[in-house]
Amino acid sequence: MIDRIYDELRKIVDPEIGFDIVSLGFIYGVKFSNGKADIKMTLSTRACPLHELILDWVKEAALRVEGVSSCEIELVWEPVWSIFMATDEVRKALN
Repeated sequence: MIDRIYDELRKIVDPEIGFDIVSLGFIYGVKFSNGKADIKMTLSTRACPLHELILDWVKEAALRVEGVSSCEIELVWEPVWSIFMATDEVRKALN
C-alpha cells in the first residue's frame, strides 16, 4: 500500500522546480494503517507560494489509492530541506 501511495506522490511535480516531490526529497515518510495514510513532508521553503496547493495535491494523490479513505499530512521544517535530499538525477539536473 505504501508503495502505491509513493507512486501517486511521484506524479506531483513542484511547478517552481520542475521535479516530482518524492525525487526532490520532500516526502520524509509515509505510514498506512486502517485506511489512513499519514504523510510526513516538507517543502523547499516556508515561503513557498504554492504551499496550500501542494498540500492539497498530496492529500488528493493519497486518496486516489484504492483502500485509502483518509489522509493526514504533517508538514515539518526540521530537518530543513536541502538539495542534498534530492535524488542524484535531480541534483545533477539542477547543478
